Amino acid sequence: MRVGLYPGSFDPITVGHIDIIERAFTIVDHLVIAIGKNATKTPLFELDKRLAMIEDEVGPKAAARNVRLEVISFDKLLVDVAREYNAKLIIRGLRSAADFEYETQMTAMNRSMAPDVETIFLPASPEVGFVSSTLVRQIVAMDGVVDPFVPLSVLKEISDLK
Repeated sequence: MRVGLYPGSFDPITVGHIDIIERAFTIVDHLVIAIGKNATKTPLFELDKRLAMIEDEVGPKAAARNVRLEVISFDKLLVDVAREYNAKLIIRGLRSAADFEYETQMTAMNRSMAPDVETIFLPASPEVGFVSSTLVRQIVAMDGVVDPFVPLSVLKEISDLK
């Protein structure tokens, strides 16, 4: 069984994340979506809500593709999470050259700590390549419209915040 690990903050999950997740379903038999805990950021959504939103949004898509899905949180080294779940693939989405620069550094560090874990970069699809959770949070904070950037289920959760 090929196990992949897709880490991120997912605050909130966006159409860009879903693009990468759906493409990851074609590569792995078991996908672990891992929400990193970041004590320095004030989240739009609490961790439990993010876990639930991801499950609700992509759980049915995973089932339709016959891919086992787990959504977890973590606060340790990513390579330790990969080992814990027997994931041999770390999946990362790339939107830009800046993402590539950062991700190649992280990949080198991870590879030095866990040579048996490979990182796969999936370039964002052009129609969602500009979408980020950070920009969505900023638009929400200024009462802007985020409909094109998040799934309907997340849009509902955002409107419930107001």
